[in-house]
Amino acid sequence: MKIAAPILALLLSTFAQSSQALDEGTAAVEALGRLNGIALACQQPALVARARNAVVTTAPKTRGYGEVFENATNASYLDQGKGGKCPDAATLASKMTAAEKQMQESFAKLK
Repeated sequence: MKIAAPILALLLSTFAQSSQALDEGTAAVEALGRLNGIALACQQPALVARARNAVVTTAPKTRGYGEVFENATNASYLDQGKGGKCPDAATLASKMTAAEKQMQESFAKLK
């Protein structure tokens, strides 16, 4: 019985850390989706391909992450179409680099 409490505490701690990493991963995928929508609306096909590739190669292959990416892309694309000014390619690429790094760090915690 004395062993049960420490084991339970360890399991709960591991679950909490894993859950936090999943939340961070979802936020990172969403951020990359928003940038993808801007790249689509601003006719930056190389950045669109880069964003999609980053998600495919980094995020776990689940329907949930795919939906988060697609929903963020669609919302951002529509918002950009309402008169948003397109950032220059270098600025958008820089933001995408930061989002890719955040996503990689988030999912590395799960391994």
